[in-house]
Amino acid sequence: MKHFLRTGFSFKSTSKKSLFFSLAALSSLGLSSGVTTAVADGHKNLKIGFVTFLSGGAAGPFGVPARNAAELMIEAINKGTVPAPYNSKGLAGASISPIFVDEASKQKVADYKKLVQKDKVDIVVGYISSGSCKAIAPVAEEAKKFTILFDCGTPQIFEKIVTSPKYVFRTGAHATMDNVAAARYLMARNIDASSIAGINQNYAWGQDSWKDFSHSMKALKPGLKVSTEQFPKIYAGQYGSEISVLLTKKPNVIHSSFWGGDMEAFVLQGSARGVFKRSKVILTTGETATNRLGAQMPDGTIIGARGPHGALAPEGPLNDWFKKAYFDRFGSLPTYPSYKMAQALLGLKTAADKAGKTDQDAIMAALRGSEFDTPSGKVTMALSNGHQAIQDTAYGMYKFDKSTGKSSLVDIQRFKAKCVNPPKGVSSTDWIASNFKGADCK
Repeated sequence: MKHFLRTGFSFKSTSKKSLFFSLAALSSLGLSSGVTTAVADGHKNLKIGFVTFLSGGAAGPFGVPARNAAELMIEAINKGTVPAPYNSKGLAGASISPIFVDEASKQKVADYKKLVQKDKVDIVVGYISSGSCKAIAPVAEEAKKFTILFDCGTPQIFEKIVTSPKYVFRTGAHATMDNVAAARYLMARNIDASSIAGINQNYAWGQDSWKDFSHSMKALKPGLKVSTEQFPKIYAGQYGSEISVLLTKKPNVIHSSFWGGDMEAFVLQGSARGVFKRSKVILTTGETATNRLGAQMPDGTIIGARGPHGALAPEGPLNDWFKKAYFDRFGSLPTYPSYKMAQALLGLKTAADKAGKTDQDAIMAALRGSEFDTPSGKVTMALSNGHQAIQDTAYGMYKFDKSTGKSSLVDIQRFKAKCVNPPKGVSSTDWIASNFKGADCK
């Protein structure tokens, strides 16, 4: 039970099936102490440390859905039941043995080092917060440990923090894609954006998101007015003063990259005071709240999912399988943190199977610059010497049907990966400043 105690795992948020699998997985860990363990088919296990929020305000909308997806994908990969081209067992034949760690810990670097040095994991997959990734990325390079960042969004990771990565990869697109696409959506739908405002968390994620969005808007619509820029503390929870400013300044469009509990609190407090009626609000991470808030999310809110995930995912066999398998197991549809965890594990499987072996250097070499299919469509490791992913994305508007009690996204607009991501060798800031030179939006 040693590993169980480390996770901060919540029984309340877990179905019986999930709990059974988690305990089974943790039990297997108790039997697999040591670097690697032989299994019945003669292949070794790969021990993977998964780091995601398992407690605190980010656990419900982000961390637990990501952990659920990890459980689902690990079992399916180990059994070889993921649809083609992933219908072979394991990673190059090796089964995955997971260790789950709570990202809400105040000792993130110490937890990472423990995974590497004491638990002797082969790979680390994790991190939702951009702050976590900024702290972990250089430590992973120093430790020379293969690490996949599955969700965090700040473009600083490979543009400023680790500029020549060898061991760190990110299998999801960074936040520039979210914010360029948000600006292009406003233009494509002819939404009045003559004045804009932002309310974003005061750390790397919020600051970078607002910078990329406001600069993109200025490039696409010269002469617009920035009414106000609000940067409350992350996890502040109460936004009365910021909402008062937004109501006073009367912007046509309000941009927010708030996520998790902060985003849901802003929706509830802002809608109660008329913000969503006064201005068109665009939430770049809003998809995680659509099922949770139901009728409390105002109709017409522009919703993003940090990629073509969830209700914005393209139709196809992989997406159909993932949605059904997730719903059958957990009783709810997967949201974008679940899709991004699945994306990371399918990228890892693609690389391991291509390498045909399980040593770290071989898998990293195969992942670098690769392309792979996911429930969210194709992912290309196109930036930062093949360590940073790009992919298509989409936005839509929220609509709630009171008669059925179900929500949906309408007026969905899709954008090609090369339309909303910087080209190879160009930083996000420079690309936006160049008025998106080289963008392919046809």
